[in-house]
Amino acid sequence: MSIIMGTAGHIDHGKTTLIKALCGTDCDRLKDEKKRGITIELGFAFLDLLNEKRIGIVDVPGHEKFVKNMVAGASGIDFVLLTIAADEGIMPQTQEHLEICSLLGITEGIVALTKTDVVEQELLEIAQEEVQEFLSQTFLKQAPIIPVSAHTRQGIDILKKALQEKIHSIGQQETSDIFRLPIDRIFTMRGHGTVITGTLLSGTVHLGDTVRVYPGEKISKVRGLQVHGGQVETASFGQRTAVNLSSLEVEHLSRGDCLSYPGTLFPSQRWDIELTCLSSSPKPLKHRKEIHFHHGTREVLARIYFLDREQLDPGETALCQVIFPKPIVGVYGDRFVIRSFSPLRTIAGGKILNPYAQRIKRFSNQINKLEDLRDSNPETLLISQLRLGGINGLNFNKLQVLLNCSQKKLSKLLNTLTSQQEIISFDKENPNYVLADIFSSYKEDLVGYIGRYHSKNPLHSGISRGMITSDWGKDLPPKFLHRLVEMCIKEGKLVADQDLLHLPEHKITLASNK
Repeated sequence: MSIIMGTAGHIDHGKTTLIKALCGTDCDRLKDEKKRGITIELGFAFLDLLNEKRIGIVDVPGHEKFVKNMVAGASGIDFVLLTIAADEGIMPQTQEHLEICSLLGITEGIVALTKTDVVEQELLEIAQEEVQEFLSQTFLKQAPIIPVSAHTRQGIDILKKALQEKIHSIGQQETSDIFRLPIDRIFTMRGHGTVITGTLLSGTVHLGDTVRVYPGEKISKVRGLQVHGGQVETASFGQRTAVNLSSLEVEHLSRGDCLSYPGTLFPSQRWDIELTCLSSSPKPLKHRKEIHFHHGTREVLARIYFLDREQLDPGETALCQVIFPKPIVGVYGDRFVIRSFSPLRTIAGGKILNPYAQRIKRFSNQINKLEDLRDSNPETLLISQLRLGGINGLNFNKLQVLLNCSQKKLSKLLNTLTSQQEIISFDKENPNYVLADIFSSYKEDLVGYIGRYHSKNPLHSGISRGMITSDWGKDLPPKFLHRLVEMCIKEGKLVADQDLLHLPEHKITLASNK
């Protein structure tokens, strides 16, 4: 298992300097960063610990103007190294970065109290007390607070020991095996061509694989793979990965795009989400409000649509929808962050419940269908997603995205529910799954329709399949309708006579029951 650590903290609180003291790598690679003395873009490094354990490091900007870059870097990390300068204490981006980490579902971390060499011991003790009080209501309330100085190296060995203990305490997370690599850097290497980098969120990728850049349709092949600067044949989830792509130019790609396999992700302009407005938000989040939406390494303008209210007050949580100007891709359970326009700050966040949602009428009972999506039990979630999928059904790849689980786990679940006749598949070439009770409802409707046809046309032997398709079944997917008719015949609800269908009890009669 690979572990990714991300930094967080206010500008000039020593994140980049501390990383250099830990592993010798200067994450400020840009000329402007060297000139201005601040981190603008994401930086990357790695630290080798005892027992051949390696931590990948993502160093993020602390300046408020570059918080969007911070969010991109925080996506995919396992734990955070929060830096707080002993001479300044808690500052605005200290709080905002911590809120972002919380919204992204990060629950583990270590606190480095930096610049201890510039304060007296008494002030250092006061700073430690203030930090402890500040963290008492956050996910870092139990985190160790380690005083350090990157210049004198005081506390660096203690910090390394704490990092060693932290990676042992982080358990192996169950993940989907959908290969997903959100792109955070794009550049060209002489003699190699286009290279992208990112943190591999799930799955694996191999040298020579055919890949697609989502949400677009650009197809490429993996010419080369690197993990932490070393050439590899395979990269796996949790690793900082660089991919050399063939037949793609830099201008074909953007930060926020996601590398995956063809046919495994599904771009959409509408998502069902669970949204929480931060208690620290200065005002409510209103219906149809345009916001900055951060997901993975992508930032995009979007609008929030509340289904059962006009606004979401600070501290409240609601089920709602988000609509994008263009399709993007996501997976069930992915976390996101929302920032306002004015003032430009983090105000909300949550998780995806359905990344290719249908329009829901406001203040209707349709919202009840979303409630069960909050249940992480795989069987409950599968049935809930299939209920939303309705008569169109959902194929294996879409279901994997909607459950965010492995292929093996999903196959076992589908086989179990199919054998129990709770779900039914149709379309042999690309099986789509539908809830059995949806089929039952349509079977009753079809039998009733044919019964009414017999009453009006007592001299007809039956009704043609073509007429059923063009009349009663005109709004049904053709393969769903075919499966429905075959089930009715197999169960004895209908009788097939060449192209005609009729009820088992139907006999031609001169009398008409009107």
